[in-house]
Amino acid sequence: MGKYLAALAPFVIGALCIIFGICNRMGNISSLHSYHRYRVSVADRLPFGKLVGTGMLIIGGSLLAFGVCMLLFTLYEVLFLPVIGAVLLLLGIGVGLGISFYAMIKYNKGIF
Repeated sequence: MGKYLAALAPFVIGALCIIFGICNRMGNISSLHSYHRYRVSVADRLPFGKLVGTGMLIIGGSLLAFGVCMLLFTLYEVLFLPVIGAVLLLLGIGVGLGISFYAMIKYNKGIF
């Protein structure tokens, strides 16, 4: 059971990221830090939420892909699957954070 837990954790975290991403894309930015909620104007909340939500969806999708690769590695012991999963995860996190930071800079005039 322990070896399957390592593959299950990215699924759970990825699913949470996808849920938050969908909520953000719909304009609900309540899951973001209060700094972002107060600094973004009411008119810009929907486009800001769409960009940040897109970043979260990409991160969540990369976590799910990593989980699939790790589960397949656990089941079939194909040695290149963890490498593919790690590359997908790093690319997804990089692109997702890039989109989110772009939205914060554009609509918030800064990340912090």
